[in-house]
Amino acid sequence: MTSELKYMTGFGNEFETEALPGALPIGQFSPQKVKYDLYAEQFSTTAFTAPRADNRRTWMYRIRPSVVQGDYTSIDNGLIRTAPITEVPTPPTMLRWNPIDIPATPTDFIDGLITMAANGSANAQTGIGIHVYVANKSMTDRYFYNADGEMLFVPQQGELLLKTECGNLTIKAGEIAVIPRGIKFQVELLTDSARGFICENYGHAYVLAERGPVGANGYANDRDFQYPVAAFEDKEGDFELIAKFNGNMFRCDIAHSPLDVVAWTGNSAPYKYDLARFNVMNTVSFDHPDPSIFTVLTSPSGTEGVANIDFAIFPPRWMVAENTFRPPYYHRNIMSEFMGLIEGVYDAKEHGFVPGGMSLHNCMSPHGPEADVFEKASNAELEPQRYDNTLAFMFESRYVISPTKYALEGKERQPNYTDCWRTIKKHFTAPQG
Repeated sequence: MTSELKYMTGFGNEFETEALPGALPIGQFSPQKVKYDLYAEQFSTTAFTAPRADNRRTWMYRIRPSVVQGDYTSIDNGLIRTAPITEVPTPPTMLRWNPIDIPATPTDFIDGLITMAANGSANAQTGIGIHVYVANKSMTDRYFYNADGEMLFVPQQGELLLKTECGNLTIKAGEIAVIPRGIKFQVELLTDSARGFICENYGHAYVLAERGPVGANGYANDRDFQYPVAAFEDKEGDFELIAKFNGNMFRCDIAHSPLDVVAWTGNSAPYKYDLARFNVMNTVSFDHPDPSIFTVLTSPSGTEGVANIDFAIFPPRWMVAENTFRPPYYHRNIMSEFMGLIEGVYDAKEHGFVPGGMSLHNCMSPHGPEADVFEKASNAELEPQRYDNTLAFMFESRYVISPTKYALEGKERQPNYTDCWRTIKKHFTAPQG
C-alpha cells in the first residue's frame, strides 16, 4: 500500500484533489447540491479574518458532516499532560533521558503517548507540548483529533501510515509529518512497533524558516513538502472518536468512519517532509555558526526573530572550519532547548545520548560538550570531516520548558547526567612572576 501512495507538492499551496471525478465543485465552495450527494464543510485553522498570507482553511466534501457523532465524555488522561505544567516545579538543572521502552502489552498510538514537557498555555494558544509515542498496535476502531495544537511527528524507529481526513501519508525515521490542529486521523503501524517524538504546537502554525541573506535557495525548499491526495473510507460500525480538548481527553461514539472526505480544496492539510532534502548551510571559514541555520520549521511568536518554537535538525554534513573548536561551544541561552537523537552519535555528546534519548537545557542553564569531547576537539588535527550516519533534532522555544512529573521521576531519567562535565579540567596558564 505504501508504494502506491501519491502526493501533491509545495508547502502551503492551495491544493485541490478528488477521489471521485467531479466531486469537487468548480467556481464556488458551497453549491445547493454537491455531486454524489456529498456535504460541504469548511475546516479553518485560523480566524476567518486572518490576513490572506496567514489564512489557512480547507473545504471538504464528505459523506457525512462532522456533526454526526455522539456526546463527549471525559476519559483518563493517562500520561498525557498539557501546558501549563504545574504538577512539579521546573528545575534549572540540565536533564537527559534514556529512550522509553516499547510496551510489552498491546498499545496503540493514543495509549502510548507520554508527555515529557510543555510550556506556555494551550488555552492561551502559546507554547508547545513535547511527547514521546511508543506503540506496537495499530488503531483499528478509533480515531483521534487534537483541538489544542498541530502535531509535528518525528519518528525515531518504525514506519507509520497516517490515515487522515485529507488522505494518507507514510512516515519513517528520517522523515517528519505535520497534522493540523483539529484534523481527524488514525495511526496504523507498518512495522511491528514504532517510537518517535511529537511536538504539539499550541501557537502560530508552522511556517518555513526565512532565508535572510542566504537568498532564494537553501534550507528547506517548498517543493519538497508532500501533501496527501483525497482518499476516503465509507464504512459503518461501532467506532469511537478521541479528542484532546483544553488539556483533557474525551471520547464519543461514532457510527461511521470520520475519514469520509471524497474531495477537498485548500491550504490547511497534513504534510510530510524528507529531512534528507534539507540543504544544509555551514561555515567555510572559521567559527561555529548558531544552530538557527539548521531550522526546518518555525512557529513565530509576537516578537520578530524570537520563536514560539523552532524545529531544527543536525543532519549529515561536512565540517571544514579552520582554527576552530568544531563541536557546539559552551553557552547559556535565553531560549530553551529540548533535543532528541534519531540515529547515530551527536557530536557534542558521544556517551549517554543514544537514539531515542532526549535532553533538556532550559533558559540560562549552561551546556555544551562533555569533558572528553572538549579534550578531543581541542587537540584534533583539523581537516575536512564528514559527519555521517547521524541525525539529531531540537525543539527550541522562547518559553521555559517545564518537564512533567513522569519526566522528572521516571526510570528513563539519567540521574547523573551532569557528571559528563564534572571532569572538565582547569587548563589556565597564568604568567609567572
